[in-house]
Amino acid sequence: MKLTTRAPSRLYGVYRELARNWMLLLMFMPVATLLLLFNYFPLAGLVIAFKNFDFQEGILGSGWAKPILNNFDYLLSSDSAYRAMRNTILLNAMFIVVGLIFEVGLALMLNELRNKYFKRVAQSITFLPFFISWIVVGVFAFNLMNYESGAVNRFLEYIGLSRIDFYSAAGLWPAILAIAVRWKVTGYGTIIYLAALTNIDNSYYEAAAIDGASRWQQTRYISIPMLRPTIMILTLLAVGRIMNADFGMFYAMVGDAALLFPTTDVIDTFVYRSLRKSGDIGMASAAGFTQSIVAFVLVLGSNYIARKVDRDSAIF
Repeated sequence: MKLTTRAPSRLYGVYRELARNWMLLLMFMPVATLLLLFNYFPLAGLVIAFKNFDFQEGILGSGWAKPILNNFDYLLSSDSAYRAMRNTILLNAMFIVVGLIFEVGLALMLNELRNKYFKRVAQSITFLPFFISWIVVGVFAFNLMNYESGAVNRFLEYIGLSRIDFYSAAGLWPAILAIAVRWKVTGYGTIIYLAALTNIDNSYYEAAAIDGASRWQQTRYISIPMLRPTIMILTLLAVGRIMNADFGMFYAMVGDAALLFPTTDVIDTFVYRSLRKSGDIGMASAAGFTQSIVAFVLVLGSNYIARKVDRDSAIF
């Protein structure tokens, strides 16, 4: 008599793992519910990008666009849309590079502090601006840079220099926005890098100190190389958001100042103004769909490069 044993099916293995880890699954359920409600279910609305959306007819009752890519044609053929996409990519790329320098630099400096009380105070001070609304920051910036009564122009006049009309000088605003972003979010962005630094084994630094390495050499040859995987992963995640501008920041800081649009108009503000004028939901949906596709391609390309440089630093 020949006995045969049947290997458990793959589905049975999944059920067994779920039964073993039911508590972890229970903890994951709220997060999974939020992801489904706000990230996956809304994907069905992407069909609006291919329709002539009518509020009375709804999504299902609205007819298809003719041609089917008509909403995309309007978005991609407009000079203003091209300018908005260019500004979105260039400004976000600048924010990523400048943010990386400031966040890693601040994390390294905080890590060098030996007085724990002063270290906590310094970290709290740099973290506090993150909780300030962009509306408040925009009002603060206006009071600083206003041509007639701004503090900056008053100071320039006091030292004998001519006033600067910031709200008509579009070329200055990439730097102004970079400064505002860094002031607001550098402390928050430092947290992950600082956590990675605190997890580095002290024996590396002790061995380097015995060999006569200075603090700068320890930072250069131990701290920064140890941070490289974290830097790569966070940079890849940031690249995935390079087509998404912070609407709150741009609208609070720039508003409807048309003279600044050549360097500050981004996709989100362009779509907002277009919706106010025409109410074309299809075009807005096409803009969001385009943002997602471009971001997806950029993440794939960046991850491919990361795998070539350091396989362990890639996301997948």
